[in-house]
Amino acid sequence: MTPPLVAVLLASALTVPGPPATYMPADKQGFGTARQSESPVWFTLGRDGLNEVFYPDLSTPATRELTLVVDGRAAANARTEPIGRLRYRQVFRGPGWQARLTYTTDPSRATVLVDVEFSGRPADVRVVFDPNLSRDGDDDTAVDQPDALVARDQRAASALVADHGITPVSATTGNVVQTGELRLRGGRTTLALGFGGTPEQALTTARSSLVEGFPRHARRYDRGWEDYLGSLERPRAADRDLYETSMAVLAATEDKRNPGAFVASPSFPWAFGFDREIAPEFGSYALVWPRDQYQVASALLAAGDTRAAHRALDFMLDVQQQPDGHLPQNTRVTGEPHWTNVQQDEQAAPMLLAWLLGRTDRDTLDGLVRAAEFMIAQPDAPFTQQERWENQSGYSPGTIAAEIAGLVCLADLLGRVGDPRAARYLGIADGWEARVEEWTVTRTGPFSDRPYYLRLTKDGQPDRGTTYNPGDNHPTEIDQRAAVDPSFLELVRLGVRSHDDPVVRDTVRVVDEQLKRGRFWHRYNGDGYGERADGGPWNLGHGRTYGRTWPIFAGERGEYELLAGDQGAARRRLADIASAANPGRMLPEQVWLGRGTTSATPLAWTHAQYVRLAWSIEAGAPVERPAVVACRYAERC
Repeated sequence: MTPPLVAVLLASALTVPGPPATYMPADKQGFGTARQSESPVWFTLGRDGLNEVFYPDLSTPATRELTLVVDGRAAANARTEPIGRLRYRQVFRGPGWQARLTYTTDPSRATVLVDVEFSGRPADVRVVFDPNLSRDGDDDTAVDQPDALVARDQRAASALVADHGITPVSATTGNVVQTGELRLRGGRTTLALGFGGTPEQALTTARSSLVEGFPRHARRYDRGWEDYLGSLERPRAADRDLYETSMAVLAATEDKRNPGAFVASPSFPWAFGFDREIAPEFGSYALVWPRDQYQVASALLAAGDTRAAHRALDFMLDVQQQPDGHLPQNTRVTGEPHWTNVQQDEQAAPMLLAWLLGRTDRDTLDGLVRAAEFMIAQPDAPFTQQERWENQSGYSPGTIAAEIAGLVCLADLLGRVGDPRAARYLGIADGWEARVEEWTVTRTGPFSDRPYYLRLTKDGQPDRGTTYNPGDNHPTEIDQRAAVDPSFLELVRLGVRSHDDPVVRDTVRVVDEQLKRGRFWHRYNGDGYGERADGGPWNLGHGRTYGRTWPIFAGERGEYELLAGDQGAARRRLADIASAANPGRMLPEQVWLGRGTTSATPLAWTHAQYVRLAWSIEAGAPVERPAVVACRYAERC
């Protein structure tokens, strides 16, 4: 059932439980929060209005949607206009009417505010509000309130009020969906959606925000982001609006109650938002991956937000790291592990970030050593249980590059304080570096008569025709020699191989032939993590799906081209990433037919890659490339 149809039924005074709770499509047109830490609430915008609002942290969605309904028909297909940094206006039109909805948050409270301006013919104007408190809307309960829409569960409550009043029309039990009639005065009203631990707290929060008024909150909201962005430099190569939006998105993905916890995306693409079998607890992507955390932190560091990068490292080592030394696949912003597979590049991520930050304090080094000991103790290391695409085990050149570089960076930090363990980690890194080609380069593959890097090998024997299923709804097994991946360029970015290494050059050509489509690249041959042939959603186990192209690869290729001395090409890659932005300047995970899909949008990694490439162009070389690694292997300084 589509959201507009649900709205129509609810506007007709539906009084039975709503359908099982799900979330809205992941291609958000806007994402916002106040810069001020006193406001633990974040909002997202879809094509039909307000979508998920997060409270009290960024791993906890508290709503599904807020929809405007005019004469029984849901307003849809809004035009989204950025009117500030992470502040937006949406314009809806219908027969003889127009509605302009402008969004902000109260920088001092857990309240989202919506200024509604309605013009045109007289009409019955209502709102339909679907709370999904505490990540699960199926246990919410409506609370009777004569002039507000109030709901609660065992841990939180929401209250929707309006400055000129709102008349409750209907509400359900179970998956609560509430309808209220708006009293428009002069064609205008302001809605306040407040949250708290109890209904009384939520009502007090919402009403207090209304008293101070929308304009005051909007000014303080804008000032908070203007002050943050004004404290940082801006690279000349970047589009100013997209660059500043990207910086604000990256900063906004940090949780306010758990400093240093940066989520991958405030969205739940495809089955992760509607399939309880695949995602028993919805919330995937609103989680902290150490890999994505490194991408975000290195971009913020390049932009001058050094304190945020330090917080990110502290979160990895103080909160995410487990007693045995490893960092789990991902965690909630509280540090609670969510998916628990082991990905070896994520063990290296804090080592790389610590080196960029020059951290040699004892607590940091002890945490890094624990991660290193876990990494090298794994059977058949540098074999990884999962490579960075999270669905295959094996010997991955991208993962091995991170492991080697991480150990060299750790050894350098230890050497600065005279710790004799440095020599051991250098020896292990050197041993792995000497065998990268042995484990991951084929000389008998079908794509070239010259050696090239594979996506991965299952057995460390790249000339053996070992087969495996790529996963994610791919129908058959493939020969490991017939799958390549742009991720091999991690070897160059991290300084393990030179840009002009013959195998690197030949693999660039093979990857372009096999995976490049338009401006961007697929992840690997046979990638099924994407949409159906007609654009329908990925849903594991329900028919063939197709991974689309990823803008992040334009950034990685741009970094490679900078090392090759082609700054013009790198600038074009920066523009290519920018071309993927939607009207709200949100950058997606995947692109199809020239526009973002319903994949995770905004994806913090994509915004981070845009920021980092812009600063790399400014510097003339990748800003996060560890010189200590490059001097040891790629450049022989």
